[in-house]
Amino acid sequence: MKKEVVITITDVQDIDGDTETIELTTAGKFYKKGDVWYLAYEETEATGYEGCTTTLKIEPVGKVTITRFGKTARTQLVVEPGVRHQCLYGTGYGDIMLGVMGSGTQLKLTEDGGEVSFAYSLDVNTSLASHNSVTVQVH
Repeated sequence: MKKEVVITITDVQDIDGDTETIELTTAGKFYKKGDVWYLAYEETEATGYEGCTTTLKIEPVGKVTITRFGKTARTQLVVEPGVRHQCLYGTGYGDIMLGVMGSGTQLKLTEDGGEVSFAYSLDVNTSLASHNSVTVQVH
């Protein structure tokens, strides 16, 4: 059963020693199929992806798949601790392939909500682009 929730996402990006923190709070849906958790929300103009739906698929092994699709973008990033994935990242200027190397995931989710945290690095053509740390709170 899908539950209406408030989702707060905090993303800390480190690019060449410059750190930026971005926080988003939005309404969304939270549900579980089998042993996999799902979070889904609609993007807005504020994020630059208006008209898109973003879904996080959170597996008990710590693998997080972030899918964004809609009229302005199509993106899928797979974050899995210790594994580098090649992922398609759609932008308004075209698609690019990114390397995504997961470095850790913490899951504290129940039927009532909770929190998931994960960290990863992004590379473009094997050149490091950024280190990222994301915390998603579900209320």
